Amino acid sequence: MGHLNLSSSKRNPRQWRLLDLVSAAFFGAVLLFFLLVFTPLGDTLAASGRQALLRSSLDPRQRQRLVALVEAGHQQTIESCPADAVDHMPCEDPSRNSQLSREMNYYRERHCPSPEETPLCLIPPPQDYRIPVQWPESLIKIWHSNMPHNKIADRKGHQGWMKEEGPYFNFPGGGTMFPDGASQYIEKLKQYIPISGGVLRTALDMGCGVASFGGYLLAEDILTLSFAPRDSHKAQIQFALERGIPAFVAMLGTRRLPLPAFSFDLVHCSRCLIPFTAHNATYFIEVDRLLRPGGYIVISGPPVQWPKQDKEWADLQAVARALCYELIAVDGNTVIWKKSNGESCLPNQNEFGLQLCDQSVDSSHAWYFKLKKCVTRTSSLKGEYAVGMIPKWPGRLTKAPSRVDVIKRGIDVFDADTRRWARRVEYYKTSLNLKLGTPDIRNVMDMNAFFGGFAAALLSDPLWVMNVVPPRNPSMLGIVYDRGLIGVYHDWCEPFSTYPRTYDLIHVSSIESLIKDPGSGKSRCNLVDLMVEIDRMLRPEGTVVIRDSSEVINKLGRIANAVRWTATIHENEPESRGREKILVATKNFWKLP
Repeated sequence: MGHLNLSSSKRNPRQWRLLDLVSAAFFGAVLLFFLLVFTPLGDTLAASGRQALLRSSLDPRQRQRLVALVEAGHQQTIESCPADAVDHMPCEDPSRNSQLSREMNYYRERHCPSPEETPLCLIPPPQDYRIPVQWPESLIKIWHSNMPHNKIADRKGHQGWMKEEGPYFNFPGGGTMFPDGASQYIEKLKQYIPISGGVLRTALDMGCGVASFGGYLLAEDILTLSFAPRDSHKAQIQFALERGIPAFVAMLGTRRLPLPAFSFDLVHCSRCLIPFTAHNATYFIEVDRLLRPGGYIVISGPPVQWPKQDKEWADLQAVARALCYELIAVDGNTVIWKKSNGESCLPNQNEFGLQLCDQSVDSSHAWYFKLKKCVTRTSSLKGEYAVGMIPKWPGRLTKAPSRVDVIKRGIDVFDADTRRWARRVEYYKTSLNLKLGTPDIRNVMDMNAFFGGFAAALLSDPLWVMNVVPPRNPSMLGIVYDRGLIGVYHDWCEPFSTYPRTYDLIHVSSIESLIKDPGSGKSRCNLVDLMVEIDRMLRPEGTVVIRDSSEVINKLGRIANAVRWTATIHENEPESRGREKILVATKNFWKLP
């Protein structure tokens, strides 16, 4: 049998280089696959891609045309956002903010896209979303499918934060510094602070986790506003609001918190890890601005008697001494101070160079207002607003506080507003058949709160109200807090700092005033974007109540159809002398196909 002679194959150098390139490309693709699937890089790129998709959906001219069509009633429905946008917060977008400076946590503060970059689409719920568990059961359990984020449960479950059990996330009520439960921790604090009896009413919980501290203070009639950033814990504020606990997303970074001066009777930090003495004690100074004279500050965790943090603990005590705070107790890793009732003892010699603010600095201006390295004068506000000087709760709710004096005939205006909202809320319940006072409504927002009269009229109902005041009226929010209510400053030409689907009822009086320049009367933004933002914040089957002129309400009725609400228009109360009409709408429960 013959043999076939094969000549030896020879490749020229160009062929070898091509083979090397193909092999390198193959191994590079394999490496990229592993990076995308098994490392956080994949999540980051995916988030960036989703945001690019959202931002590129319309060019500015197309967007303007769509807004005009919706306002005129010629656009039947606004499109839904992509499925991956279920938790989208436009101003707290990690894919945008991660590119910003880390200095003083600037990148974790609010950074809103321009209106042209903001997607004009409706945020869908998660595919397995269910109507939330009702209060008070929601304090201890929520549906896992509504926010299936297991990171906190996996990392903090042993500390009593939360655990996944069957179809629920359960909340035992613990925290890093109180793993045995907030109730026991609060009992310990009662040894040093008058938690019961109505002396204390408003509290601020900084870096709150899932807000169990604020949730369990409700049993003491103390209303706590909890905040935390959108950070590595991802959804802590989302969990808090799903539980029915007052909270919003915020970061103590380079700016004042959007809150008025001398508003909180109690400020709390449980392992919040805020570097109070950094940057010449700038963060402690901001806490001092928010705390009423005679109020209490509680810090649990580092650096209080904490291993390897002797200098930080010494510095913290030095700042408190410089501000003449009275040391009430050091109990293990918890310290409690009481703020002086009088003017600060500054100026004095202190290692931080602390000085009183100039009289020209408005202590309650706090919307995109950079932190000041000076201490707010208690004399910057006139009247009685110190703990122990204002009436106990609930008497403070209906007594006109000293801050109303900024308005002409302020006491008369306050009393008339209180009576007006009592009539209106009664009309809402009896004639408009709103579910106020039932377990269906727990989280409520008043987008244009003025004195907080709407919230005050709901005192007996099992709910809480986030009172929102435009930044151009800073004194109004201080009055809200003097009454024992809570709220924030916000400009409604920007998205609010909350997750989607966090409110059961959203109320707004004079909605058009929120988007108009008070000087020129021209619109700064449009009602379509505002209604889309309301839809983002509202839970499926939630309720919207809007009061305004007939012309505005008719326009809103057309927009309501485009955002898939079922809306009806009603006359106002028989006793009302105005020409307002009332739009009542329900957000339909829809899902992506």
